[in-house]
Order: sequence, then structure tokens, then C-alpha cells
Amino acid sequence: MLFIFASLCLLATCWAQDCQVANIPVMQNFDKFRYAGTWYAVAKKDPVGLFLLDNIVANMMVDQDGLMTATAVGRVIILNNWEMCANMLATFEETPDPAKFKMKYWGASAVLQSGYDDHWVIDTDYDNYAVHYSCRQVDYDGTCLDGYSFIFSRHPTGLRPEDQRIVTQRKQEICLLGKYRRVAHTSTLQLL
Repeated sequence: MLFIFASLCLLATCWAQDCQVANIPVMQNFDKFRYAGTWYAVAKKDPVGLFLLDNIVANMMVDQDGLMTATAVGRVIILNNWEMCANMLATFEETPDPAKFKMKYWGASAVLQSGYDDHWVIDTDYDNYAVHYSCRQVDYDGTCLDGYSFIFSRHPTGLRPEDQRIVTQRKQEICLLGKYRRVAHTSTLQLL
């Protein structure tokens, strides 16, 4: 009986939640200079279509002019059975909100990805975890029809227990709780 009551409360909370993309909260006072460095994807919510599978490591850089760029590596499978390590390059165009960017892929990456995505930093403590969100297509009701999200850690071993609680809360706030899958890191591909 307690399980049914708890399930109904959770369901009522989900129904009452505002999942419109325009109302999703992002990191306040985001500092891209503190954010620069290496991040390991530990979980992700996939979009429609081809996307990185595992062994995902992103390096964020900010140049002397303040332009943020990222390189990322990860395993992909193309043409239904060809496994390869993808090397991706992206630049981030700033918007009036420091935590919201437009991300553009370059080179071969542009073939694998659609291109000019919204890329938002939902939350980070800069030293341990980061939650990223992107909605590629907004539905008629203002919710996200096609999007993706990454949970990053500064540590290749994953999130600390105290970070997991915060990240779970952020997943709920962006209406993606229960929609992530773990991202594996194998030593063989990490060296690529």
C-alpha cells in the first residue's frame, strides 16, 4: 500500500512539473573560465539519430578573446556496424545568458551531428560535476520533442555520492529523470 501511495505522489509531482523548455533553469553566474578543462561523460540522454555511445571525454577551452571551444572523443557506430572513435570539435556562441550557448560542430563532426544546437549548462560546481542540456526541437506545447543531455564528472571514476543527489535533482528539474543511461569508459578507448 505504501508503494502505491509513493508512486501516486511521484506521478502527481511529474504531472505538476513545468517541462516547458523556456522555463528550464540554468546555472546562475556561470564562469566559463572555471569550467574549462577535462570532463568525463558518466551518463547521457540520447537524441534522435546518431550520437556518441561511450568513452566520451570532452575538453573545454577558453581562448584569450573569451571564445569557448570543445573537443570531444567517443565511440560511435556508423552504417549499422562500423565502430570508430569520433573526434569532434565545436565552438560555442554566447547569448545574453552566460550559461546558454549555441554550439556549432566543425569538420567531420558536422556530418555526424545536426549542427547549431542550444547547449545549456544547467548546473556545475566546476570541480566535480556538470549537467548539460540541449533541446534540438521544441514541441507545439513548449516541451522538448528532441534533445539530449550529459552528466559530466571531472573524475574518470564517476560522481561522488554527494554529487549524485544534486545531479538527480537537476535531472528532475529538466524533466529527464529516468531517461539517462550510463556511459562506460574502457581503458582501451580512453587512450585514443
